[in-house]
Amino acid sequence: MQVLKRLMKFISPYKGKFYFLIFLTVALGILAPARPLLIQITLDYFVALGDYHGMLMMIAILTGLLILQAIVQYLHTYLSGWLGQYVIRDIRIQLYKHLVNLRLKFFDNTPIGRLVTRTISDVETLADVFSQGLAAMMGDLLQLLFILAVMFYSDWRLALISLSTLPILLLSTYIFKEKIKVAFNEVRNAVSNLNSFVQEHITGMSVVQIFGSEHREYEKFKEINQGHKKANLKSVLYYSVYFPVAEIISAAGIGLLVWYGAKGVLHETVTGITMGKLIAFIMYIQMFFRPIRMIADRFNTLQLGIVSSSRILKLLDNDEHIPNNGSHTPDHIDGSVEFDKVWFAYNEGDHVLKNISFTVKPGETLALVGATGAGKSSIINLLNRFYDINRGTIKVDGESISNYELGSLRSKIGVVLQDVFLFSDTILKNITLDNENISQDQVLHAADLVGARKFIERLPGGLDYNVMERGSTLSVGQRQLISFVRAMVYNPKILVLDEATSSVDTETEELIQQAIDKMMKGRTSIVIAHRLSTIQKADKIIVLDKGEIKEIGNHEELLSKNGYYTQLHKMQYKEII
Repeated sequence: MQVLKRLMKFISPYKGKFYFLIFLTVALGILAPARPLLIQITLDYFVALGDYHGMLMMIAILTGLLILQAIVQYLHTYLSGWLGQYVIRDIRIQLYKHLVNLRLKFFDNTPIGRLVTRTISDVETLADVFSQGLAAMMGDLLQLLFILAVMFYSDWRLALISLSTLPILLLSTYIFKEKIKVAFNEVRNAVSNLNSFVQEHITGMSVVQIFGSEHREYEKFKEINQGHKKANLKSVLYYSVYFPVAEIISAAGIGLLVWYGAKGVLHETVTGITMGKLIAFIMYIQMFFRPIRMIADRFNTLQLGIVSSSRILKLLDNDEHIPNNGSHTPDHIDGSVEFDKVWFAYNEGDHVLKNISFTVKPGETLALVGATGAGKSSIINLLNRFYDINRGTIKVDGESISNYELGSLRSKIGVVLQDVFLFSDTILKNITLDNENISQDQVLHAADLVGARKFIERLPGGLDYNVMERGSTLSVGQRQLISFVRAMVYNPKILVLDEATSSVDTETEELIQQAIDKMMKGRTSIVIAHRLSTIQKADKIIVLDKGEIKEIGNHEELLSKNGYYTQLHKMQYKEII
């Protein structure tokens, strides 16, 4: 009920249609028992008395009733489906909006396949809750109540005989409901495991093939798929047992009714039972037991939806997002950066940055060097507020970055990562990311600036060339140049380069280094590089080791200290030799 209450909030924008759906549900409940009642009247008062014209009149009324019921049923089915689709659209939008604002730590700890299941499969299941579950179940319950009322009003004796098998049906329905609930939970978990496995292994297919692990991964997939099959077969088994049992119980009820009623009609041992009433009660009992069987099925659909809803709401309740309470939105910044006694840990207590303090003046170039895991990338993650610091202060132009509006802060910082991610779309869309404020002229100007325009214009379609998933149709250097253009179209005052040349060959590195030199002019730059030759011109170099600053100075100053930087320099020199 708690989950349903929260789901009802998503219906509030469509209150008018929802109330109309309730009206249609009530109308269907009233119309259902009207047909047997009219048939009883027709048989007992017109057919039995040979009133041909009266019978024709009743047939006309019955035809009109059937047409009306068909119209109401159509409206009810369409409106419940319409409402379901609009609600899940809103939920999916809200869910995706929530996801894109979660901090990166959440994505570090959550399998992508699981998030895909939540956003696609689980949300889709909710559509069934509205179209086949909630509204339909309400209609079935109302129909049962109206049928019961008419049955007891018509003849309480036949009503009791008809319902004598009901306790057995209710017991079997309850057992079925509990069993299928467990089975559906297993099915959802199996689907989530399948999605996670397939997504991860298709993404990492090159690793699988490089290490000849195709057969082992295939066996793993077979095992997970086997679990999925078992979970589904368990639910199939429960369905295949329940519905025949329910049919037998329903038939037993009809058998008892016919035995008792026919005896009353033929031998007149029971007063007040007519042929019309007996036929009407046979219809009543069929109409009564069918919704009970359907309610069990609807309830399972509802339970499956509740399981999915619980997972979706749990994701929506996740508050692992970067607080965006800042109101500072300057049109222009000078580009000074200051870290003051900054401590940071991805996992509580395990600090990857310890007491980091440094200042970068506007227009200066800062280089960060150190072994893998020293904390270089963590510094730029904190500057962009992908993560929040534990202690200390980070300032841009003398203002704490927590006081900046998040979008404004990030728009002032251009980031080029080592691992360039391109979406399956055109080059233009990959550069602008659908930002309507960026014109094609701005894109071409930025491409000119970094030396990428020539290779883009040589591609079929130019800016409209589709790079395919992750930019697979482009070389590493071309992808890197596009990432440079993507950063430069915003004309950022602070430029961050995270090992931008570490994955390319020497010739391509020279081309990219020329682009980097152009990009860095007049901008505050923070550069991470393994190749020390690329940062020798930096105004300031910080040497990091295990999250601590060991040395600060320019290239010549650090070499003269004969410390950490000198050791790194000698090691790279040996590698070159």
